[in-house]
Amino acid sequence: MSHHILEMSVVLITLNHYEVIRKAIQCLRAQTARDRLEIIIVAPSANELELDESELKGFGRWRVEEVGPIESTGEALARGVRKATAPVVAYAEEHAYPHPGWAEALIKAHRQSWAAVGCVLINANPTTTISWADMFTGQGRWLEPLPAGPTLGTPPHQTVYKSEILLDYGPELGAMLEAEPVLHDDLRARGYELYLESAAKVNHLNVSRIFSLIGLKFYAARCYEAERARHGRWSLWRRLLNIAVAPLILGVRLTRSLSEMRRVRRTGKLPLPVLPALLVALMADAAGKIMSNAFGVGDARQKMTSFELSRYRHVAERDRKLTTQR
Repeated sequence: MSHHILEMSVVLITLNHYEVIRKAIQCLRAQTARDRLEIIIVAPSANELELDESELKGFGRWRVEEVGPIESTGEALARGVRKATAPVVAYAEEHAYPHPGWAEALIKAHRQSWAAVGCVLINANPTTTISWADMFTGQGRWLEPLPAGPTLGTPPHQTVYKSEILLDYGPELGAMLEAEPVLHDDLRARGYELYLESAAKVNHLNVSRIFSLIGLKFYAARCYEAERARHGRWSLWRRLLNIAVAPLILGVRLTRSLSEMRRVRRTGKLPLPVLPALLVALMADAAGKIMSNAFGVGDARQKMTSFELSRYRHVAERDRKLTTQR
């Protein structure tokens, strides 16, 4: 193990095997700040992980955190955050591949007072309309090119936080990390500021199967809306109002998504007719929010673990080469 000062802890999560996170680890190995990174692998069982320790050489420190069965990405991530020893902590998704200067740029940005610093995203599988529909209805506002600067929101799961600020949430941390836009709103309400670092770039692999797109948007919306309701202590009347205005919200989100599509199209990176898949994704999102307001979160958090932690199951065959699988 290296004796360099640790400047960033990076949490990775796998439902079963090291192979699922291998490509993400390889991207972290390519970081210019690799020797200042602490790697924390959250897994159900260390024995079943079949860890390839040779790929963890060169990092400042690494460890495996056994947590038993994983039923919530947010709770698993919170377990990793609580074990972090560096001043800032990141989540490295198994389907997100940071550029070599990613960690260096985020460490530098966090030397300022920002509570959270977000990355700029690139579509890792841009050859399908479904992938673009996933991106535009989830993280389209953070697609490159974007300037660096203060911001009101940063991309969920692609944001790096000061560790002590996250730990202040105590037992609520898992729920907040399950729906990060709620966390970002709460940080701003507490007087903290957020920043977008354009030098920190990540290639993000999106779902590219139609039924996966529908499931992801439905369950993600149900989780997000449930956390908003819990955090805001919504009344029955507030939930009924949200159900009534869901079609209007769909229209607002469509307008925003189309604006982002026009911005990306000007760069020449959007040659595909995305609108039909985009409408399907937005309708699934609206349905998830309606179900959440009517019946609560249900089993949405458990369902989301497949989309978040086994992305290879939800991409088209031609996209399989872009990830690793078990």
